[in-house]
Amino acid sequence: MPATYLRHLIGTERSQRANRHLALVLAFIAGGTDAGGYLAVRHYTSHMSGVLSSMADDLALGEISLLMAGFTAMLAFLTGAACTAMLVNWGRRRRLRSEYAFPLLLESALLVAFSVMGASLGHPRWFFLSLVTLLLCFTMGLQNAIITKISHAEIRTTHVTGIVTDIGIELGKLLYWNRSTRRPDGPMVLGDRKKLKLLSSLIGMFFLGGLMGALGFRYVGFLFFLPLAAMLLILVGIPTVADLREAH
Repeated sequence: MPATYLRHLIGTERSQRANRHLALVLAFIAGGTDAGGYLAVRHYTSHMSGVLSSMADDLALGEISLLMAGFTAMLAFLTGAACTAMLVNWGRRRRLRSEYAFPLLLESALLVAFSVMGASLGHPRWFFLSLVTLLLCFTMGLQNAIITKISHAEIRTTHVTGIVTDIGIELGKLLYWNRSTRRPDGPMVLGDRKKLKLLSSLIGMFFLGGLMGALGFRYVGFLFFLPLAAMLLILVGIPTVADLREAH
């Protein structure tokens, strides 16, 4: 039963239920990576709106080095999203069961690399922290793009601003007073309760993941990335192994 569920969760044959469950898991991982990563490098790595605003401030203040740091962070996020598109389309053209697994497999490998390098250095130097910042931005772009492609741009896991905006829209529709004396035959305004539940769950999982990531980094340092990497490996293991068996 767990094997069938996991195969369905990351497989090529998609359903709304599978998309929801996968999004919740990825939101938890994104929250843990973003919050724990902030304690590690003092930068949020999924918040591109903030990065772009900081770039504008740095340019106005003449802080060219900070401007370039923000630009490279945004470029890393963009490159991660592009990498997901290339990996998924490569697997799709070869009709692999693991077409959606490759980006998550790469993300898992990167999280393991962060954990091992950070734990071995003890007191990371500035160049290592800069590299980790770029790789975390790359990882967040990688992950956000995979659920975007799977759900046809209906779900995000790292773009919390958009999720909160959509919650506000659905709440406005849900609370709208439909009675009208001018146009009694006008269209009804109805909120999507299922969508509202999903969006609220994504916020909750991102926050829970962030809390666990912050506590994890506080008590075990860079090793907190390892459980997140293990979760991703569990997700992608079954379709990847199936493709490897067929290949041999």
